[in-house]
Amino acid sequence: MESTELQLYSLPESSTDLEAAFISEDYTDRLIEEVRSKAKSVVGDLNTAKGRKAYISMAATVRSSKVAIDDAGKALVAEMKKRPALVDASRRKIREALDELAIEIRQPVTDWEAEQERIKAEEKFNADHAEALEMNAAFDKALAERIDSDHEIALLMNDKIDRDRAEAARIAEQQRIEYEQRIAREAEERIKREAEEKAQREREESARREAELKAKAEQAERDRIAEKKRLEREAKEAKERAEREAKELQERNERLARKAKERAERDKQEAIEAERRMAQEAEKRRLAEEKRIKDEAEARAANHEHKRLINAAAVADLINAGLTEECAQACIRAIAKGHVSSVSITY
Repeated sequence: MESTELQLYSLPESSTDLEAAFISEDYTDRLIEEVRSKAKSVVGDLNTAKGRKAYISMAATVRSSKVAIDDAGKALVAEMKKRPALVDASRRKIREALDELAIEIRQPVTDWEAEQERIKAEEKFNADHAEALEMNAAFDKALAERIDSDHEIALLMNDKIDRDRAEAARIAEQQRIEYEQRIAREAEERIKREAEEKAQREREESARREAELKAKAEQAERDRIAEKKRLEREAKEAKERAEREAKELQERNERLARKAKERAERDKQEAIEAERRMAQEAEKRRLAEEKRIKDEAEARAANHEHKRLINAAAVADLINAGLTEECAQACIRAIAKGHVSSVSITY
């Protein structure tokens, strides 16, 4: 079976060039003109089935070219629709990675600041401890001076006074020890409390960062799932649309095929009827020609007989006028042939 399939167009191979082509009005005009020029070049004899088929095949090729070009455009648009989602995903990934990198880069400073806080707390503790020692020394000096003074007086006092002094010294020493212990305990508790508060702040900050990262990851996963569903939905819609268009194309082709078959049957019947009419006309012409020939032959025969009778009568008249039969016949033949001037025979 002879094929009239012809490549009517050419598209760029790369998606970048194809995108530039589709948004160029000059390119689309040239593409349409290219298809038009090749399609209009079809030549066929409309009086033959083969000639008419050439036009039908070219029209089908134009339609298939339209579908192919449109499908290329649809595929390009689908590919272009993916780009914003891919860019957003890359943006999210870059933001999260750079946030983590910023925390990682600043970590030495964060550690240094924490160390400075610890040093400040330790220095404050040492200052408080030094202050407590100074206060203890001042208390000891005052106590010693008082003891010396009391000792001078005690020399003059009895044993009871000595016991009272000893008890006072014990109480003073106990108070001094309790004061130092209290100062040290308060400093230790303050350092411990500040360390716990700092640790709590760091835990809360770490938990907050972890929650943010987790929320970002969950959002990214939701976005990925949503994007996946969107792409699946679009792919399903595209598939359904392609199936619907293919079904419509098939139905349209079937309708065209039925119409072409019906048209071919009508053409066939019309050709048969035309041949029958032509045969009838030819038969009529043949009979008319036979009748014309017969009528002409009969007319010629009748005319010949008519002329023969007239000529015979003229010969007889000439013979009666005194001419011989041979001379009379010769005269009539000469007159009939027009060889005698100003003389003719009326038949």
